[in-house]
Order: sequence, then C-alpha cells, then structure tokens
Amino acid sequence: MSGTFVGMPAFPTAARAALGDTQLRSNLAHATHTIRDKRAAVVAEVEEWEELRLAGAGVKEAALRDLATHLETLEASLTRAGATVHWARDAAEACAIVAQVAHSHGVDEVVKVKSMATGEIGLNEALEAEGIAAWETDLAELIVQLGEDLPSHILVPAIHRNRAEVREIFLRRMGDVGRPAPADLTDEPAVLAGAAREHLREKFLRAKVAVSGANFAVADTGTLVVVESEGNGRMCLTLPEVLVSVVGIEKVVATWGDLDPMLRLLPRSSTGERMNPYTSTWSGVTPGDGPQEVHVVLLDNGRTRALADDVGRQALRCIRCSACLNVCPVYERVGGHAYGSVYPGPIGAILNPLLNGVSDEQTASLPYASSLCGACFEVCPVRIDIPSVLVDQRAQVVDSHRGDRIPKAEAVAMKAAAWTFSDARRLGLAERASGLAGRVMGRFSRTTLPGGRTAAGRLPGPAAGWTGARDLPAPPKESFREWWARTDGGTHDDQDESGTTKGGGS
Repeated sequence: MSGTFVGMPAFPTAARAALGDTQLRSNLAHATHTIRDKRAAVVAEVEEWEELRLAGAGVKEAALRDLATHLETLEASLTRAGATVHWARDAAEACAIVAQVAHSHGVDEVVKVKSMATGEIGLNEALEAEGIAAWETDLAELIVQLGEDLPSHILVPAIHRNRAEVREIFLRRMGDVGRPAPADLTDEPAVLAGAAREHLREKFLRAKVAVSGANFAVADTGTLVVVESEGNGRMCLTLPEVLVSVVGIEKVVATWGDLDPMLRLLPRSSTGERMNPYTSTWSGVTPGDGPQEVHVVLLDNGRTRALADDVGRQALRCIRCSACLNVCPVYERVGGHAYGSVYPGPIGAILNPLLNGVSDEQTASLPYASSLCGACFEVCPVRIDIPSVLVDQRAQVVDSHRGDRIPKAEAVAMKAAAWTFSDARRLGLAERASGLAGRVMGRFSRTTLPGGRTAAGRLPGPAAGWTGARDLPAPPKESFREWWARTDGGTHDDQDESGTTKGGGS
C-alpha cells in the first residue's frame, strides 16, 4: 500500500473532470484566497522572515544529513522515557503494529489525531479489515470520513466542501456511527462545530487507545510534538490509556532548540496565525499523567528512497504547512483529488513520485501537474525548490521509458527532430515545408497572437493534447534561410512578398 488512492486515473484525466465541477472550483477559490491572504498578513509582520526560512531549512537539512544518528538517539531517548519504539519499513508493517497494539488491549475502536502519515499508509482501512473502527476527531477529517470521501488538502482535508454540504453530511451520517446531529441543525459554522463536538465527546470519553502522528520528533529529549487548532489532539493525547504515534522518520530534529524556528514558521505558513492554539509535547510515559502505555512507530515507507535522490531529497524538509497548495494556480482550479494521494498540490506532485517511484502511470503524471511558475518555492517556509525537483522528475519519467518496446509519440517526435536537425539539406526541406504549412494555417486560422502572428489551432492526433490547452503559433511563411538569401544577409531592404518594406539592413 502507498500514499496514493487506489484506482485513481492519471492527473490529466482527473483534472479534466475536476475542471468541469463549478461548485468545486468556487469552494477552492474562496478557501485558498482566504488562507493565503491570512498568511501574507502575518508573514509581513516578521521583518526577518527570509532569515527565519533559512534557519528552518537549515534545521531540517542538518537532521537529514545525519538522519541515522538522530534516529538512534531518538529511539534511545524514547526508550529511557518509557515508550516502546517500533520500526516499520513500509505501510503493511506499520498498520500491523498498530492493529496488534489495539488487539492486545481488546478494543474495537480507536480515536485519531489528524495525521498525514496514517492517511499515507491507509491505516483506517487496515484497522477496519481487522474489525477495529478508527474515528477521526479533527473536524475536517470527520467531515471527510462521514461523507465517505477522500481528503483534498493537507491542512483542510474538506476544503472542497461548503457548509451547506457539511450540514447535509452531518444530518445524514452522524446517527449511523454515534450521537446524531440535532434535527434543527443549521449551516452556521459555530453550530456545525457544536454538533461535531457533541458527537466526538462520547468517543473521547470511552476510547482506551488513541493514534496520532507528530509534526516533529526531538532526538535528544525523545519528545514528540503535535500542533493543532481545535483541541481534539489534546484530548486524544491525554485521555486514553494507550497512545500509538506513527511518525515518518523525516520528522526528526536534533535538539529542543531546533523547534524554535519551526514553531514560528509553521503556524504563519499554515493557518495564518502567529502561534498555534494547541501545541502538545510528550516524552514517553509519565506516571499518573496521560497515557500509561506509549508506542512510537518510526515509518520509512519510501523515505530512504527519497533520501537517496540528490535533487529530490529536499522534499523531506516539508513540514506539511500547505502554503504551496494555497498559492498554486493548478491546485486552485482542480483541487486535491486530481493528484490521487493524501499529499496533493505542488508538494504532493514531487513527494509521491519520490516515495513510490515513477513506474506507475498515475504517479508519473504528477511532475507535469505544474506550470513551473515558482510561487510554491516563494512561500515554502523551509525553502523546498519544488520547480527544480519537478523538472528533474520529468527527466526521470522520460528516462524510465527509454527501453520501451513501443516508444511513446513524444519520443518518436524527438528522434524525428534530431534526424532532421542533424543534416542541413533535410533541415532546409523541413523549413520549406513548414513555410507552406504556415501559409495554409494562416489562411484558415481565426486566432491572432500578440505581434500579429496567427495560431495553428488544435492539431490532430498526439499533438491534440498540447494544442488543446495552448496556442501554437503557425510556422512563419518565410524561413530564416530564405530571408537571409533574399536580403543578402540583411544588407538590402527587408521587404515581404508584396514588396512592402519591413526594415532595412546595415
């Protein structure tokens, strides 16, 4: 199992369907504009923001460069504090560990803190197969779960839903799994939150086992950190008798002091707040306070593979703030489901191929899900150069097909171009042919581009995918060679075929 949604089509197909959903686009535009405006306002308050970004990137990069040492230190610190540390190579091992802990306590349900790692490994589905219900307690995750939906945003998983849709989901589904929503439920946000609070409270009070992730793991103190805005995380981390935390190995930082820049960068970049309403830290077991049995599952699941990629490894610096999603013009128009993963948007477009490779058609399509505008890098609090990674991964996708028995149309076109450009006579013939094509296209085209040139229109066959979304200029009627010969190297007046002077040579 991987972090991708099984059965999802490649990005171009999924994006085309999403573009046709006007309600989805309206919901996304409103939500992303609101979040990024809040972020911009609080970031502007910090004069040394760029220095803070550099500090945050430095903390994460230093941890990654000596990851093995820091992970061993973390294990030792957690063990001294009374926690049990497990190592999971992949999703199956991690899910099996969590299920075994739950079974050992005879429970048929667990409560969960919002966690990208558990979504990545498909933990809810794995526990369901073991007869264990996993209840999401984050409001947005609850909406997604009750709606039998998929998350579409790192920070706000239900960003594709409006409040009228949320009201309908609560009325229809809450009673099936617990305390029902009030019959007179309205779509006012405070009323919806109140219904969720009442629904979840009974689950908090009876749960014996909780599952969390972690935003950071401090190696020298053995401290796990969760930041959140609702208080549900604090309930999960303190009330149950047993706590299981699934933590990606890239979440480690070396020292307690390293949290300083991270806890200043994360809230401003994610929710547009100066600080998180709830920041919970815990180190193993404290007698008489909180869970008396703590398990920490250190998850690889492709991360060492990503670490070996000299260009892509910087993606492991990600602190899951979602700032890149909120400024991405592609994400704003198609939403998160089109990426086919719990990691959508620009960071998902590089992280999924890094974790899973590019042999699968769905993940291989993700590096192309970008205009390479660079907005994602400008807002990333840990300075991940997403455009550069995307370009490198596109090269990997191309390289992965070099040995195909049946080459792709693009590869055939590139070989044909190389054959043409390698011989002057062939190139000359191609130029004359393109000039003729330009005259024909100019006669029938109805689109004029800036500068007066005409567009070729939508081309047939393999070229349709390119020209269906882009204006391809029609070939010029006269090639450079023909112009050079006619004007004697630019020394005569440059006249077009009708004799009109276009410019003089010197």
